[in-house]
Amino acid sequence: MCLVEWRNVVCGMMIVIVPASLMAQDSGRAMLHSEGGVWLNGNPAPNSSAIFLHDAIQTQKENRAKIDTDGSTVTVQPDTIVQFEGDELVLDHGSLQVNTSRGLRVRVSCLTVIPLTPEWTRYDVTDVDGKMTVAAYENDVNIHYQAAVARRSKQALSSDVTVHQGEQVTRDERCGAAAKPAEVINAKGAILNSVWAKAAGLGAIGILTCWALCRDDDPISPSKP
Repeated sequence: MCLVEWRNVVCGMMIVIVPASLMAQDSGRAMLHSEGGVWLNGNPAPNSSAIFLHDAIQTQKENRAKIDTDGSTVTVQPDTIVQFEGDELVLDHGSLQVNTSRGLRVRVSCLTVIPLTPEWTRYDVTDVDGKMTVAAYENDVNIHYQAAVARRSKQALSSDVTVHQGEQVTRDERCGAAAKPAEVINAKGAILNSVWAKAAGLGAIGILTCWALCRDDDPISPSKP
């Protein structure tokens, strides 16, 4: 009787655990569809293939691909390189057309495009020549700078922007460029306050002190003529 009860407990646990594990696996995989001219992780992609976390997709000129994942469909435009990261796509360059009801994001360098509603959202992201362009066709999206970049650059703090339905916004994806001139100017203007300058000053004081203490014991004004 105890054995039967134990089996019932195990079966009940499996009923709960197995669907949850399958859902977790589904969140990290999708299907890639193409008709040639598409590479998956550096190899020619079949017409239909499962893709998983960190997989890289590259389309050649005049060739497109489609990514189907839970609640989202993405058209990968020609001459595009993108990496699949489950609930986020990392765009190296090219263009994506996103249609999502699950908040699928697109990241370009330190910029992330985030849908603002759980409802169906349709938007395009294009990254060409260091410029990212976001066009919202259905519902709004937000262009967000990563927190680390926002802390380094006042410009980043003021650059988060909402792209409303029917609008198009362009941002520079070279996120570190704005901070470099200020860092160079500050370094040149305050060189005497730098760590190296302070260390050199302390070293000079130490040398002079040692020279004064370690010289011969003859006094400057001897007591005997």
